[in-house]
Amino acid sequence: MNKQITLGQGLFLSFLFLIGVSTTAWAAPVGDKAPDFKATDSNGKAFKLSEQAGKYVVLEWFNHQCPFVQGQYDSGKMQALQKKWTGKDVVWVSICSSAPGKQGYTKPAEANRLSQEKKANPTLVILDESGEIGQLYGAKTTPHMFVISPEQVILYNGAIDDKGETNYVDQALTEARSGKAVSTSTTRPYGCGVKY
Repeated sequence: MNKQITLGQGLFLSFLFLIGVSTTAWAAPVGDKAPDFKATDSNGKAFKLSEQAGKYVVLEWFNHQCPFVQGQYDSGKMQALQKKWTGKDVVWVSICSSAPGKQGYTKPAEANRLSQEKKANPTLVILDESGEIGQLYGAKTTPHMFVISPEQVILYNGAIDDKGETNYVDQALTEARSGKAVSTSTTRPYGCGVKY
């Protein structure tokens, strides 16, 4: 059997590859309207992003078994940041897109127990086991962070920090709320790959 790929087949496969890459690479870019979604949180309450218009929203992708997420929570940095900004009327949404059977997958009761144990302070936790919300935003790692304006525009997309002194989410919210442009609006997220 001849396994050679013809020029036409090769071009078609390349085209499909480019579509896939561009869809992932450009999902939810800074400056675009934040993709709307609706979900049920870990307490059984309905949530719709577009209903949060008028408030800043932070989306935090997490996986409680990821060492990078554990580092943020074991140090208390993530909880402190959550508490600081939810106290200023920012809606903080922690999202787990781990599929059933994959690392980090949890059911609502376990997610609530873990949040309580870690003294986490998000506004709500969403379990996105289908990966639909994660794919909508092109979430690549845990953590992967997004900051959304009261006008529902994406202001920041990327890593939680620079692995040093600068916390990009804190910086973006501080600048935006004081009427300044976000100085660092896009960074490369780092951490464990989202377990779709």
